[in-house]
Amino acid sequence: MRDYFFLAFNNLKRRKLRAWLTMIGIFIGIAAVVALISLGQGLQGAIEDQFEKIGSDKIMIYPGSLFQFGSSTSDSLKLTSKDLEFVKNMKEVENVVGYVSKIGRVSYKEEFNVGYIGGIDPKDIDFWQREFDYLNVAEGNVFDKGEKYKAVVGSNYYSGNIFEKEISVGSKIYIEGQEFRVIGITKKTGDPNDDSTIYIPKETLKEIMNLGDEESILEIKIAEGLNPEKVAEKIKKDLRKFRGEKEGQETFTVQTFEQLLESFSSIFGIVQAVLIGIAAISLFVGGIGIMNTMYTAVLERTKEIGTMKAVGAKNSDVLQIFLFESGLLGLTGGALGIALGVGLGKLTEYIAKIGLGTNLLQARFPWYLIVGALTFSFLIGTLSGVFPAMQASKLKPADALRYE
Repeated sequence: MRDYFFLAFNNLKRRKLRAWLTMIGIFIGIAAVVALISLGQGLQGAIEDQFEKIGSDKIMIYPGSLFQFGSSTSDSLKLTSKDLEFVKNMKEVENVVGYVSKIGRVSYKEEFNVGYIGGIDPKDIDFWQREFDYLNVAEGNVFDKGEKYKAVVGSNYYSGNIFEKEISVGSKIYIEGQEFRVIGITKKTGDPNDDSTIYIPKETLKEIMNLGDEESILEIKIAEGLNPEKVAEKIKKDLRKFRGEKEGQETFTVQTFEQLLESFSSIFGIVQAVLIGIAAISLFVGGIGIMNTMYTAVLERTKEIGTMKAVGAKNSDVLQIFLFESGLLGLTGGALGIALGVGLGKLTEYIAKIGLGTNLLQARFPWYLIVGALTFSFLIGTLSGVFPAMQASKLKPADALRYE
């Protein structure tokens, strides 16, 4: 086996340029697969970590479906304070808070921007901070009950990622033409949306945007010891009756955080499958390239094959020599591809952290990804060399020695 390996290695070494050109398709494909899977797993892992921090005893209710959330202004799709009070009075619910989120026009020192404005009831801030790790300030304070035109801005406003001039505690900003004084800067979460949101009292938001009675989302903490899925089903059933809606025609969605995580995981899986499918095309092309190279090697080394057979080499010996050579091409291309994929993954993570200000996009490289990519590239190389190797092993010594 060692002789087969060194013979294959020396044959590739003699044809360096051809070997490198042959491996291009393999290592590009492997690099793409490794980078995409590592980023997908990193992103999914970061989101799972966030959900674990929040806990499994949380349920959310939002208007419409997951894909309609925040996009409809229809009265029938709105949640109201009546819905909030109804859910709050259920014995299975320990607490529930409402949140309003709208897109508004923000200006600061003659600069204008359109961003998310979040409305939170001051009495609910402690619950948000304790249960959802939300609206925690790095500098300044949050608004208290009775404070109307005070704002807490996301860290991206402070870092200068939104306006050229940084917003700090004490700055004055305008939301929909109304002046607000900034009293706090939130801690950086790594979520671009949260870090770019401006938080103001809920009733103030409704006033300046003429919203009326409306809740964008209801966040629920269920009573201790209960099953979240069963509670979610009961809330859905009771709230449907309260709103006078028929089963299957609900204008709202009740979802546990575990179900929301499953939805994200399904979406990630589909996206990753499509991207890996595209990368697999490069692997297929790489396999064809190895096959072509090995067929050419058989033709070039026909006399060499005849000499080996003339001095006693068996068909199986010739077959294994060429299989080792094609497998080595795949293995080397895979190793280079893994190194390139790790580099691309880490580069993307760095760009996301520095350029986008998010820690959610992380590259993770579990051992099974590295071993799987290396094994797969070796198999691609070996299988691509099967037919050329079989052709070489079947050559007759006399015909091979006479070949010109």
